[in-house]
Amino acid sequence: MRLIPFLVPTLLLAACSQPAPPPAETAPTSPPVATTAPPDEAPAAGLSPDAVEPAADAAQPPAAAAPAAAGDVRQRIDSVLGDAAQYEAVFIAFQKAVNGGDRAAVVEEVRFPLKIANGATIAGPGEFQRNYERILTPAVRKAIAAQTFDTVMVNQQGVMIGDGQVWLNGACLDKACSRTEVKVVTIQ
Repeated sequence: MRLIPFLVPTLLLAACSQPAPPPAETAPTSPPVATTAPPDEAPAAGLSPDAVEPAADAAQPPAAAAPAAAGDVRQRIDSVLGDAAQYEAVFIAFQKAVNGGDRAAVVEEVRFPLKIANGATIAGPGEFQRNYERILTPAVRKAIAAQTFDTVMVNQQGVMIGDGQVWLNGACLDKACSRTEVKVVTIQ
């Protein structure tokens, strides 16, 4: 039952998006493998409980994988989530607001209800402001400050900052999903 709040937005976004076909010069890869933690256990390595990681390439271990080039991240967002420019704009605005301590600007980049640590949610801006220091802990702020857009992790769940401390994702603004809005959806 705890997966339903995670699955509904994902399924709605997936139903609305039309990913672009892969470039002709790339070889087909195996589909991503879903990894979820049991409801009573914390997710491994700080990942969102609904995070999906790509299958590891047998020829090269994950630890030896090189970081993606700037264009690769934007290309992956465009193909998996759509509108990389919108994701980048929200990432930059959110990072700038957090680093500058501008609480009002931080709230502008958040979608409510906001998922936070331990499966809790924050209903609205007022509750977020009252719990700001508890939500944006020094460790979370450090992860946000250290992240560059060119090195974010991208999957069907959204764009991940740090080791899963923050997730950005889009939501459809109309029935045809011709317009979307990207916001921060999880801070943990």
